[in-house]
Amino acid sequence: MTESSSKASAGEKHQTHHETPDAKRHKPEPETKQEDATAREEPAKAEPKQEESSKKEPSKEEPSNVLEKGIFYLFVRGRVDTEELEKVDDIARTFILLRPIGKNAKLGQGPLENSGTTRLLALPKKILPVSGKDRFMAFVEKSGPSYDELKTGFLDSEEYETRTVGKRRTPAATPVGEGVYAITTTGRESHLAYIRTLPEDPAAVQSELGFKDQGSFVLSTKNPKQDGPARAQLPEVADYPDEIQDEFKSLRWLPTKPEHLNYVNAQVLLIGDSSGLDKAVEPEKKEQEKDKAEPMEVLTRLEEEDLGRMRQLPGGESDSIFADLKARAKDYPKLQTTF
Repeated sequence: MTESSSKASAGEKHQTHHETPDAKRHKPEPETKQEDATAREEPAKAEPKQEESSKKEPSKEEPSNVLEKGIFYLFVRGRVDTEELEKVDDIARTFILLRPIGKNAKLGQGPLENSGTTRLLALPKKILPVSGKDRFMAFVEKSGPSYDELKTGFLDSEEYETRTVGKRRTPAATPVGEGVYAITTTGRESHLAYIRTLPEDPAAVQSELGFKDQGSFVLSTKNPKQDGPARAQLPEVADYPDEIQDEFKSLRWLPTKPEHLNYVNAQVLLIGDSSGLDKAVEPEKKEQEKDKAEPMEVLTRLEEEDLGRMRQLPGGESDSIFADLKARAKDYPKLQTTF
């Protein structure tokens, strides 16, 4: 599957703009015709059709090589005392917020409930990797934060005093996108594949940050017991339980498993993949023989559910993202698409 064919299979989402809730809810009453009156009096004939349509294409069981799926948010934070982001250099750090949902679970309507499994990953490099030459380190800054912890410890701005300059201000986090993701495994590698849902009309910001319509990167977790380059060291390392630490043995890296991301200071290497989603969503033959869903089916189905869900939330695209995080959009910067 090429990247272009993958995009086609993901649906025509970018041809439809974000609609207001009123527009979505209003359905004009159909005109009544006399010849239809008797047909309406015979509901027994219509019901079997509804039952028949509901039985079409039942959801297949998800394949075992999809380790996790969920919602993916991309935020940036400007440099100290920088309120307006006019170029990538104005960004201090980029963040990925992952919110997993259960295996075989479907997205309902409205904002997501807090499952206690949210992870906040910081990307000091500021952009997502897009090719095999891009090898960027990220680390888990928060694991399982509550909504209040996300607001006060991540989304909010902060003011502080310094001896030399006086009052300084760290700006609030700015949303630049939302989508769905799946962590998959090939046995030798782990991948994070994503499809962007918002913004539906991306522009320069998304392009320069490497946040494409759909993409993927290889994920590898660093052994916290092994030293690395001084510039990539954290003051504290992840404190894995023995069952995870023992998997590393003497290895410096392991293909990332979702449970690795549940620990603060876990370090993950992101390696770009210019093939798009091809490798990340490649189905396994044994799973196909069992008639299980293919990874791409899982991802595109989730994208369709998320796009419909976000369009139904009140307000614009910024409001939808902050509603998901139980925060008021008016308290934070709007979703940014242009510098």
